Amino acid sequence: MSSVTLYIIRHAEEIEGLRGGWSSTVLSRSGTEKSKELARFFKDNQKQFNIKKIFSSDIKRAILTATEISNLLNLPIYEKENFREVNNGALAGMRNEDAEKEYPGLYWKKLGWDETYPEGESPKMFFERISQEWKIFSEQVKKSGENTILVTHGGVIQIILSIITGRPYSNKKIMFPVSNCDIIKIEFM
Repeated sequence: MSSVTLYIIRHAEEIEGLRGGWSSTVLSRSGTEKSKELARFFKDNQKQFNIKKIFSSDIKRAILTATEISNLLNLPIYEKENFREVNNGALAGMRNEDAEKEYPGLYWKKLGWDETYPEGESPKMFFERISQEWKIFSEQVKKSGENTILVTHGGVIQIILSIITGRPYSNKKIMFPVSNCDIIKIEFM
């Protein structure tokens, strides 16, 4: 049986100064350029990558990144709502200075395991959502036999890599530094 490769990509850089999470922030000018470069890289090397499917979180910054790749590879995007970043509830899209005034000191790294963002998720809820989706999605990719791209978010990637490596997940620190537009290659046998 031949291997199947999944390329997980963190979306391109979004505009600065806003809280991300479930916000509908768009890409920065630099992020737009980087996503176009990424798309050209996949197109120029399509014989090597042999991408057959593109999946993306349905949050705008991920979709915009995936769209650049989709356009050059002439493949549709399949949206995956459960691969959204953490639901930061009332803070989504809020300007950083406004969030600091309204919710002083409220940051992801400071939340307890069961403590939720106002109107949002806790680290436990986020971990469980991504874990369940990863179990289903990774099996689908394996069974498909088709090399696949998934465009998602830094927090989602942290959980997936924790699962793959067997390292315990924590919202208290970043265990796997992943920059915007980084590509993580995962091979399934």
